[in-house]
Amino acid sequence: MPRLVLIGGSGYLGRALISFFTQQGWQVTLISRHDPQTEARFVAWDAQTLGDWVNEVDGADAVINLAGRSVNCRYNEENKRIIRESRTQTTDLVARAIALSKQPTPVWLNASSATFYRHALDRPMDESDGDAGHGFSVDVVEAWENAFFTPDLPNTRRVALRLAMAFGPGTGGVYDAFASLVKVGFGGPMAGGQQFVSWIHLHDFTRACLFLIDHPELSGPVNITAPNPRTNAQFLSDLRRSLRIPIAIPTMRWQLELGAFVMGTETELLLKSRRVVPKKLLEAGFQFHFERWIDAARDIANGV
Repeated sequence: MPRLVLIGGSGYLGRALISFFTQQGWQVTLISRHDPQTEARFVAWDAQTLGDWVNEVDGADAVINLAGRSVNCRYNEENKRIIRESRTQTTDLVARAIALSKQPTPVWLNASSATFYRHALDRPMDESDGDAGHGFSVDVVEAWENAFFTPDLPNTRRVALRLAMAFGPGTGGVYDAFASLVKVGFGGPMAGGQQFVSWIHLHDFTRACLFLIDHPELSGPVNITAPNPRTNAQFLSDLRRSLRIPIAIPTMRWQLELGAFVMGTETELLLKSRRVVPKKLLEAGFQFHFERWIDAARDIANGV
């Protein structure tokens, strides 16, 4: 039975990976500060120091690291520091654990973000000719991937998961937030609605992770997004259709800024145009079960 070590996987994405890989016949060990009571074997760590958890990494058939503080907060200086360090320091810890292994894992997938790319209205951004953006979030991704790719681990293939928003059923995911807005009538275009939304169905996210593990020709940054990004206006229109909500009140930028301030978060997730496409996955032969957002939205709405 192959063995997966999942680090920092107690949240929404981690629970989905545990369920999926267990169903695929993998033995999953979860290394985290909190035990979400899943099918995985749980091993505690403090996300700051090497400890007994290092023994779990040794000999693993694959390692996936999702550790990092949520970006659902205001970007004050303290939160910025925590967001950055929670990603770079945990990635460095995993690298050190693999370096200490007598039998290093052959493949390590590490979380990253599709926000690496610039605000793009003009053309899609892929791994080969996408333009890097600028600002705090991009700086975090660059530092994160630098901590991932810099260590000398000659026996371990590495893939940075440049992940878009993952939508799926169940509580705790981003789908709940968007669906709640639509259900109370605020499902119209946001700040004009021309900015693009990159997305992926949760089922395709878990399948893509297994695909990456199984395909040794894939390494480096890989975009984990569906192949058809939608404008914000199209995205919300499809979501309304899937939920059968006819009312659609548009929101202005100032309203979004005010709402984000009240809720203690930022508007970047809604206003930055992420027109990201999965060139590497498609060229390697990965077949999405959900290529169109309307199909994904209907599937999730029917499954909630």
